[in-house]
Amino acid sequence: MGDFAKQILTRPIQLADQVVKAGDEATINKQECQEIKSKTEKLAALLRQAARASSDLYERPTRRILDDTENVLEKALTMVQRCRDDGYIMRLFNIIPAAAFRKMISQLENSVGDVSWLLRVSTPAGNDDDEGFGYLGLPPIAANEPILCLIWEQIAVLMTGTPDDKSDAAASLASLARDNDRYVKLIIEEGGVNPLLKLVKEGKIDGQENAARTIGLLGRDPESVEHMIQLGVCTSLASILKEGSMKVQAVVAWAVSELVSGNHPKCQELFAQNNVIRLLVSHLAFETVQEHSKYAVVAGRATSMHHAVVMAASKIGSRDNLPALHEEDDDTNQIGISNPMHSIVATTMAMKPIRSGSGSGSSNRFVTGEDERPPGKLPEKSYSLSSSHSGIAKPYSTAHQSRNGSVTRGRELEDPVTKTYMKAMAARALWKLAVGNASICRVITESRALLCFAVLLEKGDEETKYNTAMAIMEITAVAEENADLRRSAFRRTSPACKAVVEQLFKIIENADAGSDLLIPCVRSIGNLARTFKSAETELIVPLIKLLDDGEPDLAAESAIALAKFATEDNFLGKEHSRTIIHGGGTKQLVQLAYFGDNGAQIPAMVLLSYVAMNVPDSEQLANDEVLMVLEWASKQTNVIGEDEDMEALLYEAKSRLELYQSRGTRGFHV
Repeated sequence: MGDFAKQILTRPIQLADQVVKAGDEATINKQECQEIKSKTEKLAALLRQAARASSDLYERPTRRILDDTENVLEKALTMVQRCRDDGYIMRLFNIIPAAAFRKMISQLENSVGDVSWLLRVSTPAGNDDDEGFGYLGLPPIAANEPILCLIWEQIAVLMTGTPDDKSDAAASLASLARDNDRYVKLIIEEGGVNPLLKLVKEGKIDGQENAARTIGLLGRDPESVEHMIQLGVCTSLASILKEGSMKVQAVVAWAVSELVSGNHPKCQELFAQNNVIRLLVSHLAFETVQEHSKYAVVAGRATSMHHAVVMAASKIGSRDNLPALHEEDDDTNQIGISNPMHSIVATTMAMKPIRSGSGSGSSNRFVTGEDERPPGKLPEKSYSLSSSHSGIAKPYSTAHQSRNGSVTRGRELEDPVTKTYMKAMAARALWKLAVGNASICRVITESRALLCFAVLLEKGDEETKYNTAMAIMEITAVAEENADLRRSAFRRTSPACKAVVEQLFKIIENADAGSDLLIPCVRSIGNLARTFKSAETELIVPLIKLLDDGEPDLAAESAIALAKFATEDNFLGKEHSRTIIHGGGTKQLVQLAYFGDNGAQIPAMVLLSYVAMNVPDSEQLANDEVLMVLEWASKQTNVIGEDEDMEALLYEAKSRLELYQSRGTRGFHV
């Protein structure tokens, strides 16, 4: 606190001296005044000791204790001054009850205890033959709020304790923050964030982990996150993700995910500005995929598809890449890039040549749910799959190679459990950062993250798979609403997109009914409904099968996803609706409409309506009595309620079905 502490100590010291002087001048109640003088002298000595150690004082308890001490000394001075002999009449009107003296002496004793505790808690461990903090006791000021005292004590240890003491203090604060939202507010209000951030950067590994965990637990609401942002939490955590022990980095990645989950509007962007996305993807890609910089030749942008193939072939045929062509890589084979020609194609597809502003040139077009077009400019980075398990590839810049070499070697020495946990937490942080943010999703998808997601969905542990699936779900949810992101990141000709979609369908087809991965994977496929081509309509069959899975939540999510395929907004809605009918989906939807709970009943009715509107002449719809179901649903208040859109949808579906089925004919072709 320094000079400010000396300023706020000046007034209490002056008051204490005045009380001592007035005690000597007292002629009435001399014994009581002498006792007040004695207590005040002891308090004055402690206050002067605090003034000499002002630079070490912990600000928050210092302010509160000195404010209370000042009030007590003012009352003591008034009381003692009334004990001077100013004549019989004044003495008659200045009678002070003995209980008032006892109360004042007790208050002075409490102030002595408070200041004494403040000096102990603010003294660095090891000074003045102190053997450490140990248990400092409870100061009188905190008698009615003992948790506040405990928080003060732990924060003080963070500021002045030994490395081991600081680690224990951070762990204690983490325990408090985990238990109660009010304790979170107290830790932040009492100045705990700054010493925690300092410990994250400078402490031992266990201290860094405990501090990072506490910071993550403090980010429960926008106000708390805002306070930490003002103190530079984003910059501090980003620096650890760049350089630090992987054990600490994993906890920091978790803390990032928790802070972003605090619903603070600026938090996502601030982490993005501090390069956290790239750092997290780097951790995700370590020993998963290998970096490949296709921009080594700065002046050589591809001007045509032929030029792009030539450039890719020349890079693969270079001396540095020759060994890679003869090595087998399980990760590469898993997503369909297993030979030099496939590598050429992958690199060529990644190059994304600039589209001419005049509209000249041509490209192969596929019948899809929307107009696909390449983005307008090259991204700054590109990555491809590794052909070895060596981790990060050699960068083209010698300086960059030197700078990152030690970091890579440090990663390689970590134990497998730590590496696995790091990937799980990196995926979790990317998941939380991607929520509702198109710019962050674009940064993620323009990196090697999609390739990492594809590999980790197949080979990661359960936690990593779940966090990865949730990250894909959030990114695809943003892409569903953002056409530019959808076209650039989820082109069905993109190897990374193909790999991700393939793994999503594998999980949908093979996962157990109770798997936590099913719902995020189903949602992701639904979010990508508009990207599927006309030749891929059969890919939605696994979703149809989930309608009869027996899990209401899963059936509801499957119906919602299929509705995105069948909606009239989807260019291929009719083709997808026919696939749903051929796959036996309408029979299951009728069952859900009649007997499903509220969560599954409405999605089933919406999907039935879309299918009926797209293929009203279907004989199967007549056989399954879909028209009767729609008429029944239109009369159910629990289905329609006050939802005018739902009512209009049911009415339109009934009208189209009646046009065909009212003739009593069931011989229509699907």
